[in-house]
Amino acid sequence: MHPSLPSVPGPMQHLLDVSGLPPPEPLERVLDALADLPSGDSLKVRLPLEPVLLYPMLRSMGMRWEHSQRADASVELLIWEEPPG
Repeated sequence: MHPSLPSVPGPMQHLLDVSGLPPPEPLERVLDALADLPSGDSLKVRLPLEPVLLYPMLRSMGMRWEHSQRADASVELLIWEEPPG
């Protein structure tokens, strides 16, 4: 069992599974999905490994995230936009 990620308040949570893709496709797909993410929505992503290169990019984009490590070493990442203020 793995801990489930919390839900983030907002209109919709979008799902993206890039766990079967070779690098750098998971990173590219996540960034593409975030570029199209409607304001207020969140993105839940399943990745093959911990996306350490993604975290500084998310920070510079004003995004917040929580992650959960799964038993198979994959990672679930929940990403949402930092509310203004």
